[in-house]
Amino acid sequence: MAEVRKRVIEDKYNTGKIKKSMNEKNNKNTPKKNKNSVSKKKQSTEKKNLLVRFRIFCNGVKSEFLKVHWPSKGDMIKYSIATIIFIVFCSGFFFVIDIIFAFIQSLFS
Repeated sequence: MAEVRKRVIEDKYNTGKIKKSMNEKNNKNTPKKNKNSVSKKKQSTEKKNLLVRFRIFCNGVKSEFLKVHWPSKGDMIKYSIATIIFIVFCSGFFFVIDIIFAFIQSLFS
């Protein structure tokens, strides 16, 4: 059987030591989180009543709705015509293919 060798990537700039030292510094500076603080945050979000959550949802929908770029009337007409032409082309193509296959099938039966 053939052996699979792992490719060893050279660390030209010795970044391994830098990453280790950065991780050690970050671990020293970050305070440990309490389980109680996390549970209090969950409780505060769960306590909001249905109407408040619905209002927040509606405000989000409204802000996203305002970001939508609506096409002009001329663009809408162009897109509609292009769509209709594409549908007619595809239906004609499949109609012709169906006729050809039906003809081939009638030759062999």
